[in-house]
Amino acid sequence: MSTPKRYLITAALPYANGLKHIGHLAGAYLPADVYNRFLKAQLKEVVFVCGSDEHGTAIPIQAKKEGTTAQAIIDKYHPIIEQNFRTLGIEFDIYHRTSSELHHTTAQEFFTKLHTDGKLITKTTEQYFDEEANTFLADRYIQGTCPNCGYEHAYGDQCEKCGTSLSPELLINPVSTLSGKTPIKKETSHWYLPLNEHEAFLQDWILNTHGADWRANVVGQCKSWIDGGLQPRAVTRDLDWGVQVPVKDAVGKVLYVWFDAPIGYISATKQWALNTGKDWQPYWNDADTQLVHFIGKDNIVFHAIIFPVMLKLHGNILPSFVTSNEFMNLEGDKMSTSRNWKLEMEDYINDFVNKENGGAAMADALRYYLTAIAPETKDSEFTWKGFQDAVNNELVAVFGNYVNRTFVLMHKLCKGKVPPLHTAVLTDADEQFIQAIAQTTQKVTSLLEQFKFRDAQFEVIDLARKGNKYMQEKEPWIVAKTLAENPAAQQVIDNCLHLCLQSCANLAILINPFLPHTAKQMLYMMKVVEKMLEWKNAGTIRLLKVGYSLREPQLLFRKIDDEEITYQIQKLHAMSEAAKAASTPPPAEEQAPNYAPVKPEIVFDDFAKIDLRVGTIVAAEKVKKADKLLQLTVDMGFETRTIVSGIALHFTPEQVVGQQVTVVTNLAPRTMRGIESAGMILMAENADGTLVFVQPAQATAAGSTVS
Repeated sequence: MSTPKRYLITAALPYANGLKHIGHLAGAYLPADVYNRFLKAQLKEVVFVCGSDEHGTAIPIQAKKEGTTAQAIIDKYHPIIEQNFRTLGIEFDIYHRTSSELHHTTAQEFFTKLHTDGKLITKTTEQYFDEEANTFLADRYIQGTCPNCGYEHAYGDQCEKCGTSLSPELLINPVSTLSGKTPIKKETSHWYLPLNEHEAFLQDWILNTHGADWRANVVGQCKSWIDGGLQPRAVTRDLDWGVQVPVKDAVGKVLYVWFDAPIGYISATKQWALNTGKDWQPYWNDADTQLVHFIGKDNIVFHAIIFPVMLKLHGNILPSFVTSNEFMNLEGDKMSTSRNWKLEMEDYINDFVNKENGGAAMADALRYYLTAIAPETKDSEFTWKGFQDAVNNELVAVFGNYVNRTFVLMHKLCKGKVPPLHTAVLTDADEQFIQAIAQTTQKVTSLLEQFKFRDAQFEVIDLARKGNKYMQEKEPWIVAKTLAENPAAQQVIDNCLHLCLQSCANLAILINPFLPHTAKQMLYMMKVVEKMLEWKNAGTIRLLKVGYSLREPQLLFRKIDDEEITYQIQKLHAMSEAAKAASTPPPAEEQAPNYAPVKPEIVFDDFAKIDLRVGTIVAAEKVKKADKLLQLTVDMGFETRTIVSGIALHFTPEQVVGQQVTVVTNLAPRTMRGIESAGMILMAENADGTLVFVQPAQATAAGSTVS
């Protein structure tokens, strides 16, 4: 690929419906910022855009929870989210809003062009309608059971438990979140993007053009969608919140948020151009622009399939890279806003950055750990102990310690000035360290170009580790004790500290994309300007001038105490318990059990068709990726059967082995999660929701009939 003239970097627009947690930060915004800083250090022409997505149904839903308006919600959270990002060093060129007039105009013009050019189709379909609320239901206003994992509170567009993309029709037992009632189907007309007409283009563009250089999770998910057959996707919906459809008589219809939001990248670029006096058009219309999207895996389809089709039809350039991370979990569980199992950026900032012993260094500490455990190829996990270990054992003990030792010894043994390099007495160890500096620069550059930020950051820290080892082997503090009888030993000291200081200057350049506050602190200590951070300066040992006076060392990082970690873990569990208590209804006054209604009457012949037998569970195990299912091996006397039962939330595998159960023996087999289930276990449900086995009162031979 030829070198582009310019770069446009986008990070997925976050919903302005509440505070954002570190999973969001690690998924899209931190890696995008690292790449942005890397390119700008190379003096590339780069624009990094983002902004609040303010039209998703999550906005009016949150407004309803807080008893206010959707506009009040976005006005509340937009500035907080923007400031949180900036406090943690995310350096957008613009952080825009999709509620702006410029965005509404841009989105409407985009729709109008596709509509006028005949690129959209219209369809009349039946969609869910809430009769009590008298409104069509957007996907997020519908909840039901996920057909993939059985989670009972999945939304109509996605299951937040397993991450599967859904449509309302796929939900089991859907209900309206507005009224709690089961919705009906009602006819409505909308505009659709006919994705099915572009399968051949996507197949070639994704798999042939980018299959080798995009991450496997992006290519794999796209291939799965294409292989499954793409369908037309609605670009409008019935709602009163969003960008109005610019067509006469389209009353009560707005652009679908998935169509509207990515156009926000374009409107943000336009606003940036207005703010700076630049031209926005080359960033979206010039083939010499490299467009790079940074997203989480739940946004892959929108950025790698749907938005590219929109751009192609509209006449814009296509993304060069769609870089997606997996999910980041927290202390053994998936982050969840509803369950309060999360670490919000705001909380971290208040507890660490804004504290007296925190500051910008603690912003960098979070950036460091999130990059070190970045979910680049698989889900990862944030733990407070892992955070503590990374800060104390790597940032403090390796990086910070090396820089501090170098400056302390320079002041003690070289009068606070950069000593000369005596090339005539360079040793093999000196030469190897010089090579290590150059090689590290090459490795970090290559890894960043491949979007391997985790590995790139490791190489930077490893250079500091090599510096510590080099200094320890040279022992300038020991050599200094021989100066009285051997004045020439000063050359050995000079060479060691000259190379250590030059390596520190290199470390400042290389660490800058990852830890920008740390890099600036190092510049202050070295008394040099930010121009030194230009990438072209890395890899050499000519950065600091011989004889130049440097400032006294300042500690770059502080250790994290055990008490801080204990507090954070306790706080997390307390927040989660509070959320659980808030969502649990208070106990009702004691009353007669609320029995389920009796089912319609049947005749004896209907019942006689059912073959009930006693079985003994001889083995049990949890079904992978299915929280509610156990795979049971049941001895039926005359044969052994595999039965999948939805009792995993009530019993562990160990609790059910040895239990005698009543089995519907002649039930037609059913495949569940890829396992054929040959029968059904009868259970009784108490009024409190607990389950008990329907079983014989005493041990009975397996295979005995129940009548």
